[in-house]
Amino acid sequence: MKLLTDLFSTDYGLMSISGIVFMMGMGVFFLRLFMGKMKHDPTAPQK
Repeated sequence: MKLLTDLFSTDYGLMSISGIVFMMGMGVFFLRLFMGKMKHDPTAPQK
């Protein structure tokens, strides 16, 4: 329980949470970006 209290109530705990959330957001962003680029056909004529 002390672990969760430290995680949500101290400045270093909140920075850890924000860093984890930021990295997960980056992962989702890059996953969607790369999956979209893989679907794109480079030999198709440009519009």
